[in-house]
Amino acid sequence: MPSFIVAAPTSGAGKTMVTAALIAALRARGHEIEPAKVGPDYIDPAFLAVAAGRDAINIDLWAMREALVSALTASDDLVVEGVMGLFDGPSSGKGSTADVAKTLGLPVVLVADASRQSHSVGALIHGFATFDKDVRVAGVVFNRVASARHEAMLRDGAARAGVPVFGAIGRDDDLAVAERHLGLVQAREHADLAERLANAAARVAETVDLSALEALRRGGEASVSDAALALPPLGQRIAVASDAAFAFAYPHVLAGWRAAGAELLPFSPLGDEAPDPSADAVYLPGGYPELHAGALAAARTWKDGMGAAAARGAVIYGECGGYMALGQALTDADGVCHAMAGLLPHATSFAVRRRTLGYRRLRSLTPLLPEVLRGHEFHRATLTGAEGAPLFEAADTAGAPLPAMGSQAGRVFGSFAHLIDHAVEGNGQDD
Repeated sequence: MPSFIVAAPTSGAGKTMVTAALIAALRARGHEIEPAKVGPDYIDPAFLAVAAGRDAINIDLWAMREALVSALTASDDLVVEGVMGLFDGPSSGKGSTADVAKTLGLPVVLVADASRQSHSVGALIHGFATFDKDVRVAGVVFNRVASARHEAMLRDGAARAGVPVFGAIGRDDDLAVAERHLGLVQAREHADLAERLANAAARVAETVDLSALEALRRGGEASVSDAALALPPLGQRIAVASDAAFAFAYPHVLAGWRAAGAELLPFSPLGDEAPDPSADAVYLPGGYPELHAGALAAARTWKDGMGAAAARGAVIYGECGGYMALGQALTDADGVCHAMAGLLPHATSFAVRRRTLGYRRLRSLTPLLPEVLRGHEFHRATLTGAEGAPLFEAADTAGAPLPAMGSQAGRVFGSFAHLIDHAVEGNGQDD
């Protein structure tokens, strides 16, 4: 089965939709591809999942233990989308696409945005192919090619660089996706996404040498490991919010809960659904509650159900958007204040936006979570009012202290952090 990692010189080269189209094209040829995304990301993997017809995993060499990474990547038919530029990583390249390629023995397919260059692309891809001798750039796919003449010049530049060309993709509306403040508009919001990917896959099959991609193999053998859970289950019956407002849940976390014997009970706050009354835990993942604040404020059944869950002693946990929804109020970008679930003391606002982005080292201040954790923040909300008793002590990737994060009130807790894995002190993860 083919295995490779799709990278680019920079962000914005179109690698998400190119990767999705390649996966869809290989799937059309009978391959059962395991899709994956490098780094902390909820949005891009959803596009890969639609293309592959199965969940896409995240691979994070900074935030995940080696045992978890090896368990998640045991397949030999792995097609991975990289993050940012090929060598960009949170700390000296750790966790970069190149780092993942070397660790997993994956050849690199470089996607080069050709929209503003021709022969000069040869110098660009030569640099990326030779920068690290342990990273094998197997070939290049040109994206956003303007014409047959343009393609000929690009191929000439690649020939001078000594890098094989796997194909050239023209400008294609099916590969263009609108963006909003946290990235691409979510896959679930594109009703025609499967059709668009099928159309893109058909065109890719005409312009990309899929046989050459099928011949790409992972170096060495895929390792198999029984990984400990990323996070222990919050309960035995966990109600999980799942809709356009709460879509950012990591598949590896949910799969770990199921493997540990927990039953997951999906419900939709946007649909004014209460968590299952038999649930002993409720999980509100991140998402876009700010885009649906009015509907959530009016969702009386959901609010009453959350209050009932708290009253019966259920564990209630919210991450980022879920944390916002657990607070007293959410002020949207127009300055309108909407009442939320009211189970934690804080309020949040988008009236004045401030981007917060980065990995986090976390030490839990509740016995309901592992003590040492790794996660990330990515939001534009600001806190208004007190948070109450903090949930985490926090630090950045280098270990520099950050302000305490989140809040807790009894068995209700949450923060802006998205948890990825627990960390084991002394195993090199905290070096």
